Amino acid sequence: MTITTSNVEAAALAATLGFHFLWVEMEHSPITLETLRLMVLATRGLPAMVFARVPLIELWTAKRVLDQGVSGVIFPFTSTPELAQRAAQACRYPPRGLRGSGAGLATSTWPGRGSYYDSADANVLTITVIEEACAVERIEEIAAVPGIDVLFIGTSDLSFSLGLRGAQNHPRLQQAIDKIVAAAQRHGKFLGRPAAGAEQVREFQAQGFQMFQCTTELGLIAAGARQILEPLGIAPIPQNQRAFY
Repeated sequence: MTITTSNVEAAALAATLGFHFLWVEMEHSPITLETLRLMVLATRGLPAMVFARVPLIELWTAKRVLDQGVSGVIFPFTSTPELAQRAAQACRYPPRGLRGSGAGLATSTWPGRGSYYDSADANVLTITVIEEACAVERIEEIAAVPGIDVLFIGTSDLSFSLGLRGAQNHPRLQQAIDKIVAAAQRHGKFLGRPAAGAEQVREFQAQGFQMFQCTTELGLIAAGARQILEPLGIAPIPQNQRAFY
């Protein structure tokens, strides 16, 4: 489930609903580090892990969210093997990586026992988002980078990068997806992509995908409202008129 609002109650509830992880969106939403930390605290001991998508691939962006205690980092626009290597190094301590050791807050909420540093090195998930045409051209090199766990296909941005303006059913997009899937499987990486619902999850699982970014908390509110109101003949305010209310 994707979290896009600074609502700790929503994150805590989402962590009990059956989703395996929360995708805390810090690239496209106003969620701050303080709110992320509160979400980690609020979901401690609950089934869903907390992953954070940072706005860019830098050591410091990964460090800030890892030190709040997240279990995985999602790196956008991983378009070269050098960026993939930077992402992998940012999530691990020396000598395997370059992560700084000041993880006092993370150690206080980490679920594993023993050394936090050893456990984090073994368990933090490193997720790279492939969402540019130039990344597809170098996907074999990117997929071969040690320490990268997941190749996640950002199908919307990839469509825009291919000049398709977000279209999801174009053959050129599917060709790019097929190339990424093949590279991930050759190099033993997990595969991820967005999924709108259960039907798409099943469809994509059959294609070899294992990780899915599902709807946002706002999307679930809207879906739940429609289930109640549509049978009563009540329609939502059209999107192009909402600014007037």
